[in-house]
Amino acid sequence: MGLLNTLLRSVTWWNGATLNTQFYTWRKGVKVGEDEQGNVFYRDHDDKKRWVMFNGEAEASRVSPDWHGWLHHTFKEPPSERPLPRKTWEKPHVENLTGTPLAYAPAGSIRRSEPTERRDYEAWSPE
Repeated sequence: MGLLNTLLRSVTWWNGATLNTQFYTWRKGVKVGEDEQGNVFYRDHDDKKRWVMFNGEAEASRVSPDWHGWLHHTFKEPPSERPLPRKTWEKPHVENLTGTPLAYAPAGSIRRSEPTERRDYEAWSPE
C-alpha cells in the first residue's frame, strides 16, 4: 500500500500534499501555526508565499476565516499570534457539507429518514 500511496501523492493533489509540495515545505517552509482540524500553515522566509498542508482531504472550506485571511495576506500576523476577536453572535466555523450525508435537508426532503407529509403539493396527473 505504501508504493500506491506514494504514486498517488506524486500525481494528485487531493490525496494529501504532493511530494513536490512536501519537499518545498521541508526546504523553504517556516511553520506558523496549526488550526483545530490539524491543518498546518507555513510561510517562506521572506513571507511572500503562504500555504497550508491539510490534515486529510484537501478541501478549501476546511480553512477557518482567520487562517483564510492570513493565507491571502489580509492579516499580517497569523491567528496563532494574534487571534481575531469574536462576536457573541458568531458561530464556529464549519466546512462545506454539501454532497455529504450531513448536508442540510429541509423538512419534507426525501433525504430525511422520515420526511414530513406535505399538504401544499399535489402531484400532476396527465388526465
